[in-house]
Amino acid sequence: MTFDLAVRLTEILLALAFLQQCAEHIFWSGETRLLFLPRAVLSVVVLTGIFSEWALLGLTLHSFLFLHRFNGPYNGGSDRMGLLVLYCLCMAQLLQAGLPREAAFGYLGMQVVLSYFISGWVKIINPEWRSGRALRDVFSFSAYPVSENLRGFVQMPRLLWGMSWAVMGFEVVFPLALLHPVTLPVALAVAALFHLANACLFGLNRFLWFWIASYPSILWVQERLLGGG
Repeated sequence: MTFDLAVRLTEILLALAFLQQCAEHIFWSGETRLLFLPRAVLSVVVLTGIFSEWALLGLTLHSFLFLHRFNGPYNGGSDRMGLLVLYCLCMAQLLQAGLPREAAFGYLGMQVVLSYFISGWVKIINPEWRSGRALRDVFSFSAYPVSENLRGFVQMPRLLWGMSWAVMGFEVVFPLALLHPVTLPVALAVAALFHLANACLFGLNRFLWFWIASYPSILWVQERLLGGG
């Protein structure tokens, strides 16, 4: 995957993720409609590919209004990832061609890889995750829209223990997927399915779109590491 193609794919995916986010507020929330409308317009410009670098700069400057309005990323981890993708993309477009742009884009890919590893490591050193109790608590007490049928998983401690270790194991070994051109697409597909499951079970839909928007950068980083870029 060439640098230009990876950047363009990331732009498209990020713009779509922002538009999905904006739609929730523009059509169903009057209070924040005016705040999200400029983000939606700029995202459409990014989608067209015409002056996308300046639209990314506009989105970056506009994001400071969000940080001020909500005293930080307004929706936690998913929005932090969205801002990371946005800022790295903006630098990859506006910095001097060559190493500076590649470094900015490569930083995005490596940060996402590390985010999976660190997430898994934090879980592994937590005894409640190792025992499966953390996942039981999610299904028992979570405020997320878990259906009553899904809460029945609480009665299956062995299954939840296995699910806990499957998640932890996958996240910790995720960086190893960079070592072979076949393993990375498989790992990214599994990761996407994991985020899709979280979206369906817990309503964490923004995690799915913002993380997927970062995947082209990981594919490009791998190609560079393996000498194909």
